[in-house]
Amino acid sequence: MILEIDPHSEEPIYLQLRKQIIIGIAQGELKPGEQLPTVRQFADELGVNTMTVSKGYQQLREEGYLITDRRKGTLVAPLPVSSKKTSVENLTLLLAELYLSEPNEKAVQEKVQKILTSFGKDDV
Repeated sequence: MILEIDPHSEEPIYLQLRKQIIIGIAQGELKPGEQLPTVRQFADELGVNTMTVSKGYQQLREEGYLITDRRKGTLVAPLPVSSKKTSVENLTLLLAELYLSEPNEKAVQEKVQKILTSFGKDDV
């Protein structure tokens, strides 16, 4: 999986890392049990501070997407990830933003369906 970090973005780098890892898991690019690079390796590859990667990894662990094994390091957690109340709240906000940018229910549904189709259903 290739991550693209935009250092000029207003979005913090650790959140860019978080989003791309979650999307990578959903699309099947990262498999449950797959080992991720160490914080230091990832920071070197991306050209960012180790604390930035550590913060992204920590948030992903707290949300249930990653686990840490003392022997194997950081791994993609088994699926399904336990649902959180905030997931519904986040989805509601995202759909509201999408709807406000294009108040056509059919167009919104088509966009959502296209995104869902991109996720690796067979690999989950």
